[in-house]
Amino acid sequence: MNVEMITREDLQTLKTEIIAELKSILSQQKPSEATWLRSAQVRKMLGISPGTLQNLRIHGHLRFTKIGGSFFYSQRDIAAMLTQNSSQR
Repeated sequence: MNVEMITREDLQTLKTEIIAELKSILSQQKPSEATWLRSAQVRKMLGISPGTLQNLRIHGHLRFTKIGGSFFYSQRDIAAMLTQNSSQR
């Protein structure tokens, strides 16, 4: 049985590649100020769980608007969050 070790550098490279891919997807969509997404749409777009999205809200990484029991997110804010958290190599 072969065992492969994953290093922190491997994980950092993966993170950088994922962020670059998300930026590419978001830039193709040309977000406008009036584009609002529901939680399920954001989770699908970013490939994250409901708990991860909740943590992004709680820790102030992603702004939101709550109307009734629904959360809405600006596509522009999502793009800004990704840009702000990207790393330079």
